[in-house]
Amino acid sequence: MAEAAYVIECRGLRKVYPGNPPVEAVCGIDFLVRRGTCVGLLGPNGAGKTTTLEILEGLLKPTDGEVRVLGGTWDSDELRLRRRIGVSLQETRLADRLTPRETLHLFRSFYGCGPSVEELLLLVGLEDKADAYIRNLSGGQKQRLAIACALVGEPELIFLDEPTTGLDPQSRRQVWSIIRNLREQGRTVVLSTHYMEEAEQLCDYVAIIDRGVVIAEGPPVSLVAELGGDHVIEIAIEQGNPDPAQIESLPGVRDVGQFRGLLQLTVTDPQLALEALLHYMRQNGVVAATLRARHASLEDVFLRLTGRTLEEETPNL
Repeated sequence: MAEAAYVIECRGLRKVYPGNPPVEAVCGIDFLVRRGTCVGLLGPNGAGKTTTLEILEGLLKPTDGEVRVLGGTWDSDELRLRRRIGVSLQETRLADRLTPRETLHLFRSFYGCGPSVEELLLLVGLEDKADAYIRNLSGGQKQRLAIACALVGEPELIFLDEPTTGLDPQSRRQVWSIIRNLREQGRTVVLSTHYMEEAEQLCDYVAIIDRGVVIAEGPPVSLVAELGGDHVIEIAIEQGNPDPAQIESLPGVRDVGQFRGLLQLTVTDPQLALEALLHYMRQNGVVAATLRARHASLEDVFLRLTGRTLEEETPNL
């Protein structure tokens, strides 16, 4: 029997937490994950990403909607699904007085097959810390150990909730390397993040979530392309009163918006647009305190859709 193309099928997913008033954390999400891909749930803190993941992982029951994981449901196939998935939670607390080697031996004992403890230590780069107490590990080393614990049963589907939050840049890239290795092995990875660079670097497909709703989805390159330009010019105005409508009509400029005191131009040809912009500013007495040109990113997609950055928390979710 051929394997299904989708390892996750999610339709009309809703989760409402009781309260006064009730809080609707997930508001009717439709979501598909194709086998062998890395899919990201991208959004600010409080957007509903963790709630969605915990439902997909079988840790929460949805208020409404249908969820199928690896062809089954959590109501009827829980034991089979537990053997085939790996989960690294947003915060994993492991016993401080155990070592990584002892911890992985414990987790490995729960499964009938899978990589050896030594293979896991090597995979996550902890062979030199195998016999150190967990309490003496750095934050990045603890996170890599948590991922190793999620891999002990050789899962075909892996969930990683905010796998690099709070890590320094070097530790973050070490975790990225582990995730890329999992992709190369043909495993399916679903991760949540509020780091746009992380989603762009790792994910084949991204669902941008805000206030419990998927507001855009697709390959990162395609989502950025929908802005209509590959580059963004940001200007902080020191003097003058530029007219956004006039600037939008300049050659090479696709769109103009304003955010937190910055004038943001989405442009198709940065050189042409900069030349026209500087000419306009000289002609109209506009002086820039700062001017910066950069590549467009998923951050710009989210900003265009919501008027907020990914670093801003979504209230009341």
